This record gives sequence, C-alpha cells and structure tokens, in this order.
Amino acid sequence: MDDPGGVRALLAKLREQQDRVAEPVPGPPRRPWDKARAAQAPEACVRTMPYALAVERIYELARDPAFAAQVRQLGDEQASLERELAAQRASIVGEREERLHGPMGARTQAQHARWAWDALQTWDDHMDAQQRRLEQLAAVLVLAWHALLPLRDFASYVPATVRPGLLSVSSRLPATLQPVHYDLSVFSDLHDLRLQGTANITLDVLADTSLIQFHAGRNMHLSQVYVATAAGPYLLHPIVDAGHEQVRVLLPRPVREGERVHVVVGYRARIDNSMRGYYYSTWAHEGRSGRYALTQMEPTSARRAYPGWDEPAYKATFRVRLVHRANTTAVANMPRAWERAVHANESVALFQTHRLQMASPALGADAWTLSEFEETPVMAPYLVAWANGEFGHVAGETTSPLTGRTIPLRLYATPEAVGQAHFAVDVMKRVLPAYEDVFGIAYPLPKLDALVAADFDFGAMENWGLITGRHAAFLYDERSGLQGRKATAGIMSHEIAHMWFGNIATLAWWDSLWLNEAFATLMGELLILDRVYPELESSHDFLVAQWIRAMDLDAKRSSHQIEVPLQGDNVEQEITQLFDGITYSKGAAVLRMLAQMLGEDVFLEGVTLYLKAHLYGSTVTDDLWRGLAAASGVDVARVMRAWVQQQGFPVLFVTETADSIHVRQHRCLETGDPSDAEDATLWHVPLALRTADGRVDQTLVLAGEREATYTLPHAQTTPWKLNADTMGVYRVAYTQKHLAALAHAAAQRDSVFTAEDRLGLLNDAFTLAQAGYTNTSAALDLLHTWKHERSALVLQAAALGLGRLASVWWEQPRRVRAAVDRVRQATFAPLAHALTLEAGPNDTLATRELRATVVAASAAAGDAWTLREIQRRFPLQSGEDRLEPDLLRTVLVEGVRHGGEREYEAVLRMYRAPATPAHKAAALQALGSAQQPALIERTLAMIFGGQVKMQDMASIYAALSANTASRRRLWEATKEHFDELAAQLQGNFSLMGIVKAAISGLTSKSDKDDIERFFAGRTTSSYSMSLAQGLESVVAQTRWLERDVPDVEGWLQARGYL
Repeated sequence: MDDPGGVRALLAKLREQQDRVAEPVPGPPRRPWDKARAAQAPEACVRTMPYALAVERIYELARDPAFAAQVRQLGDEQASLERELAAQRASIVGEREERLHGPMGARTQAQHARWAWDALQTWDDHMDAQQRRLEQLAAVLVLAWHALLPLRDFASYVPATVRPGLLSVSSRLPATLQPVHYDLSVFSDLHDLRLQGTANITLDVLADTSLIQFHAGRNMHLSQVYVATAAGPYLLHPIVDAGHEQVRVLLPRPVREGERVHVVVGYRARIDNSMRGYYYSTWAHEGRSGRYALTQMEPTSARRAYPGWDEPAYKATFRVRLVHRANTTAVANMPRAWERAVHANESVALFQTHRLQMASPALGADAWTLSEFEETPVMAPYLVAWANGEFGHVAGETTSPLTGRTIPLRLYATPEAVGQAHFAVDVMKRVLPAYEDVFGIAYPLPKLDALVAADFDFGAMENWGLITGRHAAFLYDERSGLQGRKATAGIMSHEIAHMWFGNIATLAWWDSLWLNEAFATLMGELLILDRVYPELESSHDFLVAQWIRAMDLDAKRSSHQIEVPLQGDNVEQEITQLFDGITYSKGAAVLRMLAQMLGEDVFLEGVTLYLKAHLYGSTVTDDLWRGLAAASGVDVARVMRAWVQQQGFPVLFVTETADSIHVRQHRCLETGDPSDAEDATLWHVPLALRTADGRVDQTLVLAGEREATYTLPHAQTTPWKLNADTMGVYRVAYTQKHLAALAHAAAQRDSVFTAEDRLGLLNDAFTLAQAGYTNTSAALDLLHTWKHERSALVLQAAALGLGRLASVWWEQPRRVRAAVDRVRQATFAPLAHALTLEAGPNDTLATRELRATVVAASAAAGDAWTLREIQRRFPLQSGEDRLEPDLLRTVLVEGVRHGGEREYEAVLRMYRAPATPAHKAAALQALGSAQQPALIERTLAMIFGGQVKMQDMASIYAALSANTASRRRLWEATKEHFDELAAQLQGNFSLMGIVKAAISGLTSKSDKDDIERFFAGRTTSSYSMSLAQGLESVVAQTRWLERDVPDVEGWLQARGYL
C-alpha cells in the first residue's frame, strides 16, 4: 500500500519511541482496560493521545489531499480492531455477571473486584500485536481529528479518543493558569439573533500542566482551539463537558510554571431572551419596534457570552471589539477607542484568526460598523459588559473631588424610555463624588455609563463603567411617586457603591458575596444616600426594607450563614441562591450594627484601609476584619465571627429587679423551638441601653456569654429599652409588665423613645408572638396603646404586623376575620380620613409617606370611606396620569379587588401600555388582586400563556399569593404547570421567587403534606432554599393558629371588636 505523507513511517517511528514518550496528563495507564476501569462498560472507556512527537508532523500531513483518505482507511482498521476487543471484553464481563448470579454470588465485593481486576489484567497482559497497534492508530487518529475536523459548523463534539478520567471534574477550575488579558471580538446580528466571536486569551502558567481547562456555556458551539506555548503552536480540538459548562484541551507537551501561553477560541451561539449571557430584549415606540442586546454575566453567565475563566478571582484586563449594524449603537465598559465601517461581504479578519478556519460572518449588503473599546483595568470576568441597539441617551458629568477630573456620565435607553432617564443621571452626578470623598479612592475609569433594559432578571448590575438595570430601577418621572424616586436613587447608589465594593476590590470566591452586596446595600442605600438625599429619610427605609427582611428570613432553619461554604456538584445553583435577604439585608444590618459599635467615622476609616490594601485584588472576610481592627484597635474578627459564620441571630430574654436587669440569649426561630445544637451559638451582642433620660449606654455588651446581669438603678420603676434605635440584629422579649410600661412611655408626645425604637418594639412583639415566645394579645395591646401614632415608620410596622395576622387568619370564621379588619380600620382609617387622598401643594415628603401608608392600610382593611374615595378616582378609561402618584398602587389594587371586569380591563390596558414603570408594576399587582374566579383564571392564563415577562413572574406570583381569594388556586395551577415553568425559568432568579410565593401563604398540615408530596420526586437543587423557606412558613403559621386562635379571639371580644 502507498504511504502518502509518510503516515506508516510515522507509525513505525512512534512504535520505536513509544516507551520514551511521556503522557501529557497524569492519570491511568495507557492501556484502556486497567483496574481503575474494570467496572466500566466498554463504550465508556476511551483512548488517550500520548504521542507528542507526532503533533507538528500531523499538521504538515494534513495539507496533503490524500491524507484524509489514508486516515479513513486507518479508521476502518481501528474500527475492526475495536470490535475484536469489544468482543473479548464482553466475554470477560459476561463471565463476571454469571459468577455474580451463580455460586460465587455470595463472595464479598472485595473478592469480586479482585477477580475482575485479575481477569482483565490477564487479558491486558496478553495483548497481541494488533491490540498494541490499535493504540498507535488511535494516537494518529486523534491528531488527524484535530487537523481535519470540518470547521464550517465547528460543532462541539467529544471524540472517542479522550480518556474518561479527564471527564471527572470539579465545579472549580484548577489553579494552574491565570488569565492576564482577553481580546474579545464579537459579531452581533440583531436581525438573525446570531452571536459569533473569538476569545484571544493570554495566560500565565502557575503550575506545570498539560491541561487547559476553562468555561463555555451550554449554548456555545466551539471551534478548534489554537494554543501557543514555548514548545510551539498547536491547533487542538476541545473536549466539552456540558454538565459543568467546562472545556478541556489536552496539550501534546506540558507547559511549565512561569511560562506565558496564548489561547484562541472561536465560538458561535444564538442570542436568546434568557436574560443571561448576551441576550436580547425588544422595544416599541410610536409605531416602530426593534431589538437590542446586552450582557448579564453575574454570577456565572460570562461563559454564555464568551469562553474563559468564569470565576471572580481570575481577574484580567479586557479589550472588546464589536461588529454591529451601522444604524445601532455599541457600548461597553470602556470608552470607544475607534470605529470604522465594515463593507458589504468584507472578510473580517477578526473571525479568521490563528488557523481556526472559522467562516466569517455573512454581512450581506447591509452596512456594518466595527467598534473597538479601550482596554479595561484588571477586573473580574463577570463585570465585562457590552450592549448593542438603537439607543438614545441622557448625558451629564461630574467632577472628581480627588483629581479634579471631569467624568462624563450617560444613561442609554431605547426610544420609548430615554425621556425618563434624567433623574438617574442626577443620582450618578451626586453619588459618584460622594464615594470618592468618603474613601479617598478615585473612580478609575474614564467614564460611567448606565443602560436601562425592559427585560432584566435582577434589579440592576454593577458592570464596571456600564451599569445595567431594568426599567423600574432607573426610569423615573413625577408620575412615579415618592417610592419610585426612592427606588431609583437607592438602586443607582447601590450599583455605584459596587465600583469600589466588588469592582476595585473583588470577592475571591462566591462564599464572600456579602463583601460585595452587604456593603453596597449599607453604603448605597443608607450611608451615602443619606448624605446626598437627606430628605428621603433612607434610615427609615433601611429598617423596613432591610432590617425586617433580614430578621424574618434569618429566623428560619433554612436560612444560611452570611458567609457560606460552597461545595458539591451544583455549586452554580448554590451561588444563585445566595443572592437573597441574608447576603444583602442581614449582611448590611450586621455592618450597620458594627458601625454603631465602633463609631461611624472609625468604621469608614477601617473600610478605607481595607479597600486601599486590596486595590484591583481579591479579598476574603478576614481582610475586612484586619482593616477595621487597624482603625479601631478592636479584635473585630472575634466580635463578628458568630454573626458572619453562624446561622441565625439571638432573642434576648430580659428580666428586671429593683436595681438591675438580667439578660439571657437564645437563638431566635420563627417556630420558637431551637434544639440544643441549634442553640449552641453565642453572639457578641451590643445592648445599647436607652434610659428614661434619653441617654444611650453603648458600653453594655453581652460578650459571647449565655447570660449576664447589669446594674440599672430603678429598673422596675422607670422605662428603659435595649437596642436603642433598633441598630442591633436581635430581638428582645421583655416581661409583660415592663413592656406595658415601656409602651405607655413611648406613646407620650415628648417621649425619648424614637420612631426607630417604636418600630423595633412593635416588630419584635408581633414576630415573637408568631413564634410562640409571647402571646399575640401582647402585640395587640402594644398597638392599642399607640392608637394615636403618627409616624409613617411605626405605622408601616403596624401595617405589616396586622397584615400578617389577617393573612394567616384567612380561613378562620368570617366574623373573626371581620373583627381583625375592624382593628386595622381603627388603627389607620382616622388618619387616612384626616389626610384625605388629595395631595397639598405644601406637603412635605414625610406627609406624603404618611398618607400613602395609612390610605393603603385603611383600604386593605376595607374601610368604606377610603374605598369610596378610591372608586371615585379609579381610571376606568385612559387618564392614569390624573392619579395621585403616591397612591397609584393602592388605587389600582383596591379598585380591582372591590371592582369587577370593567376595572380589570382598565388595569390590563394600563399594564400593556404603561405611562411609567411604576404604572406597569402597580397594574401587575392589581391583576393579581381580583376576587372573582373568572378573573383569577384570566390572570393565571396570562402567566402560563407567556403574557407576563420572566422578570415579572415573581411579582405576579407574590400578588396572587397575598390575595386570599386566589391563594389555593395559585398552588393548584402551579402544580399543573410547574415542569414547564421550571424549564422556562431555569437559571433565573424568578424561579426561586415563584416557588416560595406559591406555597408560603398556606396554613395547614395538609398543605405541608401536599407540598412535600409534590416535590418529593423532583430535582430541587436550583430552588432548594426557597422551597425549604416556604415550607417553614407553612409550619410556623400552622402552629401560630393552633396556639393563638383563642388568645386573639379573647382579645377581640374584650376590646369590643368581636
């Protein structure tokens, strides 16, 4: 036979040098049927490629036209030999099975394994020349595969010449390579929704390796991989592990520590609407419509937009080039360096690089532009961002107080939205220099942009230099009301905080996510916002939105530590579930408590030391403790260890004597029944004692002890309160006598006990009653004492407490439910009547907040006057612009709740064509508030018929769950459609929200049993926390009813409500 290209000569040479050629990757012996693979089926065992000397020669041979035919012939030989080996293997396996079920079946597993190994080893040792030659053929075929694989489709295919040990991977990448720089070239076609690109990656070798391992999403199709090492360039085929979204490339020769390696990967994918990776959304305005696309990488979706090292510690610099249609705008993290036209049918060199043989994108006759952006600073891969579409923008600028540099600001939006972007730019202008001033660290990028999107899974995202977020986050005008203004200011400030917390100093791994999110919540939504917009009273909003949220969630057994060890095969799903009220709200509340303990100035000094010590680096929690300890002289790590590393928080049981108080701590659970093991944690608790003269003693601390006694003169005869201003992350259970005296003192007009104190007292009372630590009647007594309360903050806590009571009592007799509603009316309606539903020209923000609170609570309780006023204002026709902005949600929700089909249709029209994002959100909640079964079914049909955006699913579910008329029907409908919902929302945050909302309102043991039966056979790893939390709510509510129904009815009768 002819030997074109010298293949047979090459094989002979390989045989001669076989024993001297090292395998490129440590692992099992070269022979396929060794003892480690004895139990595997033949088809699961595959060959390796140990023949480094052949690589360069094979690529030369690949240019010979006859070589492909020769390879096919070799392939036929290999296939024949494979069949022979498979037959031999089957014979041995068959004998093993016969022995298992025959006389030898009683042998121990160890004996059986020894027999299987011995039999296979005997077979292996007697390999004849054909079997040995099969290895040689496999080696050449692997190399030929790399050289000849058709790349016009470059489908991700795993050849059968890959060793199985290489498919057993961790969820983490090996720490052998460190990316230094990425050149990303991306072709974005918004018409055909095509994404094509190349990733040119420079890496430093940290440890000797023959394996290059990186991430690529399941949505990607990869080309061959070009690798340039000190030994020379190679063109290799990737081994794709779709389950772990990882790719491995076997190097013919190892690379050594200290070397620099270049890797180039070509890829293509569809641009979908998953809200992950690089995805598209749509816009419509004045008869025109279009698509645009943007990225959302956090936490683990960078791999869906470009192949690379998708873990936060793999920080590198990035340069992005984007080919896009000439009538669209391209934006990215950095300013545009240059752009040029790309002419029709031009072959774009960016996509024909390094012998990847990728077909260039077909540009057709349309006009295209190539935009290249400046190189970024060193940053985490999840912060990379780009977007493409028909964007307008609102521009502004701000001046750095540190450098005097002018920083241009822009907020990009599609045509229908750009007119409502002005306030967000004003927030950017004010907030950015405030962070520089506080931390003494200049914002390092040349510009700061933001982009608003109609479809966005989370609220917003802190991409460095290109913040992104949903309409409700960044669009505001006066029709949006006070809450819309607060939301835009808080969210934008939160995202800008990340420019320091997360972008300059980045978490080393997702178990330290709180270092990003808790700091951004504390700084962005409280400390900085209060300096820039003091009139918004951000400290009040923090207590309601963050402190109460944290305490409610962390009282569950299914809560988690602030800093969570991540491990296991589903680590990406574990990471997604960490974006919750513990990481954000409890983390921020704990930091706020620490700032109070150290003093805010000292706290900020310590945070500054922490940031400056880790500029452009990766951090862990101990790095923060070191910075704070250096500033304060306090062993912060010791003080805070339990708060961050342990689950839960304490409830303090306090008793008093004539001249002292005794404090004892236990873990607080919403079911009130911690086991000894659950109650083992002892926290360092700042007691912050406020006395009758208004002074606060910050020196009293329960320092990691179970209990302690503190001197307090006249403790039995004067009012005092622990946790002054509700700064601490704990609850307090007082004696009934002291709580009554404290409530009376706090009700006085000149009381030293602040609104924050009263919120804490009231929220503690209702929550401890639900858990069984106290009676519900004690909480109702407290509220009755404060019947003349006029603080919006305290009344919000009252609305939450009474609303929860009404929600859990939803299936009690009608007369009992009506009595609970009368308590709510008595609490809120007098003030609602006095303030009316009309805003005055001189109303302060505090008055607006108070009106919105009491009108909403009064209407929810069914107050007749309030409902008549709402009905009079309800927009049956278009004209929602006439609605009082602060009452928009209340008018729509109560109008539908107490109306019929006409009101439902009016709100549905508003939902489909909203004036502002606030109108759309209010309309969606109203659609979930209908009482008539036919209207409830229409709303459910919208959900399951694809008429509700994925990002809005959790919101509509929450509305239907809060609506007692639809609560059970929602659960039944969810069971009917769950599998399709789970598939649709896989990987999105909304899935966790709908699971929890679907079940958390239910209140019986039979409900719990039904939920457990339904989920018993399902894989719940992507929503396990939400499921567990919802089930715990059902259990806690069931026990509350079993325990306190007589207590509540007795109180209602005694007060004349029943």
